[in-house]
Amino acid sequence: MVEQVYKFSMTQENIVEKLIFDENINYIHAVFNTDDGLPEHDSNANVYMTVLQGTLSIGLDEQEFHEYTAGTVLKIPEKTRMNVRNRCQDKLELIIVKAPAPQA
Repeated sequence: MVEQVYKFSMTQENIVEKLIFDENINYIHAVFNTDDGLPEHDSNANVYMTVLQGTLSIGLDEQEFHEYTAGTVLKIPEKTRMNVRNRCQDKLELIIVKAPAPQA
């Protein structure tokens, strides 16, 4: 078999799954319920964030929070301050890709 296969969880619970972490890419699946999200942090790579379900509320650097619905892809530059939250009632589901993968 040439390909490698990865499966992500189909869940309603909060989860951050690091599916692929290699020298090329970091591929992460995340699910957040209302009022949950990631700790505020600075991006350590270019980040591509795909909203699969729900509404993403995100504050970048000094900007006010913006909201993005399912079907939206964001490109966030390296070294950007990120505050990722689910401020809505519906489940938020994301795919987060860091490319190229952070070094160290």
